[in-house]
Amino acid sequence: MAAEAVAAVEIHGALARLRRATGLPVAFGGLVEPGRPRIRISELSGTVTPALRALAVTSGNGLGGKAVALARPCAVTDYSRSRQISHEYDVPVAAEGICSVVAVPVVVRRQVRGVLYGALRTAQPLGDRTLGAAVAAARDVEQALVVREEARGLLAAARLAEADAADPAPGTAWEQVREAHAALRALAPRITDPGLRADLLAACGLLAAPRPAGGVSLAPRELDVLSWVAAGATNAAVAERLGLRPETVKGYLRSAMRKLGAHTRGEAVTAARRAGLLP
Repeated sequence: MAAEAVAAVEIHGALARLRRATGLPVAFGGLVEPGRPRIRISELSGTVTPALRALAVTSGNGLGGKAVALARPCAVTDYSRSRQISHEYDVPVAAEGICSVVAVPVVVRRQVRGVLYGALRTAQPLGDRTLGAAVAAARDVEQALVVREEARGLLAAARLAEADAADPAPGTAWEQVREAHAALRALAPRITDPGLRADLLAACGLLAAPRPAGGVSLAPRELDVLSWVAAGATNAAVAERLGLRPETVKGYLRSAMRKLGAHTRGEAVTAARRAGLLP
């Protein structure tokens, strides 16, 4: 499935969750068009007219365009009368009969990739609970897109390593695999969806050699630290990547070395690879 189609599916699911969490009657959203400073509304939930479908919203214009330009959530209580936004899209908004609207950008790696909207058909303030749920829905989409993109990068690196297997110096490709493996393991604890987190960790496990029965077992954080060490990161860099204190990283590393019977970082990495714990 193309990346744009995958992102659209994630947005559609987020809109359904947003409506369930808030009771908002209407939700819609879309993606930033490649190479253009605008979003295209493609996903609708709870609408009663086709007025918003395929609407192109230019960055800076209307509520959604303002959210794109500022890269932060924006809301209005009465769309048609608000002085906080421009009014290029009043006609389709009025046709759908919505008044109070919140727009939340989906931001991945500091780039706005889409916008989620939630709306009421009456002019009344949207409370903190509603705004928080809209932001949470957008964060879910961001998280899913990051995971999928990291997974694609991991797969590409693995394929490159396989293609270079006969090369006299294939180390570069495998270093890419190891860096991607470490990055994905660091990302996993931030994923709130248990199923998605388990799938990601399972994909990481596919990169390592088959583990022998009764082999050494490391705690998740010990393996996270060792993954970055294997990719060449210093303790300070590992701490920054994982959001830990340097002393905590040293503690996890010492524990992993003890379990692996290693006396140095390098020995620990080698032993972990032999045990099928690292690629």
